[in-house]
Amino acid sequence: MTRGGSRRSPLKSAVPSNIVSPVRRCSRTACGRPAVATLTYVYADSTAVLGPLATYAEPHCYDLCAEHSERLTAPRGWEVVRLSDGSAPAHPSGDDLEALANAVREAARPHDRGADGGGRGPRSADPVEVARRGHLRVLRSPDS
Repeated sequence: MTRGGSRRSPLKSAVPSNIVSPVRRCSRTACGRPAVATLTYVYADSTAVLGPLATYAEPHCYDLCAEHSERLTAPRGWEVVRLSDGSAPAHPSGDDLEALANAVREAARPHDRGADGGGRGPRSADPVEVARRGHLRVLRSPDS
């Protein structure tokens, strides 16, 4: 016990440190921006691999910020392989947008449930509406 009868916990008396940061920083000298990608050299294949930020900091890998990862060049005769981040949203292609537009048009097209092309009556494969709540419908197959 100390003189005042109270005992200070070591955490309260510790000096806060600005040296250790929970955010990984860019490995480039004098760059303090947060890292977004990890660079690894494969010397046997003369390849530099730039991918998403690794889960753990490895001793022979380099963490790079967005600016440095975009400007990365490899030594002459080396190949740079850029791995895309699977969690990043991909930009839709023209085919994707056309398929989406066609699906929306098809869904908006009115369907005549009473006739099946030749007026033979309702189709047996159509689901039966059981309940409705707002714009949502509960459907049951006619077989069940």
